[in-house]
Amino acid sequence: MVNLLDEHERTLAFAEVALGQIKSLQQTAVPRNYEIWYVYATGYNAPLNKIINETLARNGRLSESDLEQVYETYLSHIKASDRIDKVGARVIGEIDDVMGLIVDAFGMSRTYDAQLDGANEKLRSAKNPDQIKVIVDGLLKSTHEMQKTNKALEDRLAQSKTEICNLQHSLEAIRAESLTDPLTGLGNRKYFDRSVEMAVRTAQANGEPLSLLMFDIDHFKSFNDSYGHLTGDQVLRLVAMSLKQSIKGQDITARYGGEEFVVVLPTTALRQALTVADQIRRAVMAKELKKKSTGEILGRVTLSVGVAMLKPDDSTDSLIERADACLYVAKRNGRNRVVGEVDPEYAAETHSRVA
Repeated sequence: MVNLLDEHERTLAFAEVALGQIKSLQQTAVPRNYEIWYVYATGYNAPLNKIINETLARNGRLSESDLEQVYETYLSHIKASDRIDKVGARVIGEIDDVMGLIVDAFGMSRTYDAQLDGANEKLRSAKNPDQIKVIVDGLLKSTHEMQKTNKALEDRLAQSKTEICNLQHSLEAIRAESLTDPLTGLGNRKYFDRSVEMAVRTAQANGEPLSLLMFDIDHFKSFNDSYGHLTGDQVLRLVAMSLKQSIKGQDITARYGGEEFVVVLPTTALRQALTVADQIRRAVMAKELKKKSTGEILGRVTLSVGVAMLKPDDSTDSLIERADACLYVAKRNGRNRVVGEVDPEYAAETHSRVA
C-alpha cells in the first residue's frame, strides 16, 4: 500500500509540473501538450528534455510548430505498439462476433434439419389436406427463419470482411511507420538492418554486385550548437531529400543514426557506386541552408562518404565495417569527400593499422 501511495504522489507531482508549464507558457491544455510536459517532468526522455531546454533558452517559448515537432520526433513513434494492440483487439472482437453468428447459424441449421425430418414423418402419416397444410405452413415458416439467419450471417460476414481489411491496412500503415524515421521520412535503423541483410543474401545468391554508401554530415554538431536543434533538424531533412532524389527504385536508403545516413545499391559495382556517392555529395553541397524564421543564410552542408562493395566471403557486418572505415578516412582527410575501399587513402590507413 505504501508503494501505491508513493506512486500516486509521484505521478501527481509530474501532473502538477506539466500543468504548471502549460500555464506559465500560456499554451493550450490539449492532450498532446500535456503529454509533452508530463514526459518532460518525468525526465525519462532525455532527448526531449534537451531540445525543449535549448529551445526555451534560445526563444523563451515553444511555438505551436515547436510543440508539433517535439511531439512528432520524440513521442508519436512510441505509440506504435499501443496502436498494434488496439488493432489486434478489434480483429479478435470481429472474429468473436462472427464466430458467435456462425454458432447460431449452425444451431439454426440443426433445428431446421430436425424440423425437416419431423415434417417428413408427419407427411407420411397425414390423413387429410388440412394436416398437410399445417405441416407445409410450418416448413415455410422455418424456411423463412432460416433464410433470415443466413442473410444476417451473409451481411455480417461481408461487413466483417471489410472491417478486417481496413484493420489490415491499419496494421500495414503502423508497420511502415515503425520502420520510418519520423524526422526525415527515410527508413530507420530497424528498416536498414532488415533490408541490408536481405539485399546481401540476394546479391550473394545471384552472384551480383552490391555496394554500400555511408554518409556523415560534416560539423553537424556546430549547426546544433550555433543555431539550435530545429536548424539541425532542417539540415537532416535537407540531406534526406537529396538522398530521396538521387536513388532508384530498388536502392535502399535510411537514417543510420544521428547525422549518419546509409544507401545500399544492389546490382552496382564500386566504380559506379563512387559516382553515385559523389553526385549526392555535390547535390547536398549545392543547396544553400537558410534559417526559416529569419531568412538568414547559414552556409552550405557538406558530406563525408565511405563506399565499400560486397565481397564473396563478406557478411553484412564486414561490409558495413569497411564502409564505415572508408567514412572514417574521409573525415580524417579533410571531410567533404568520398573515399572508397580502393582509394590510396584507405589503403594507407588500413596498412598503418595492421603495422
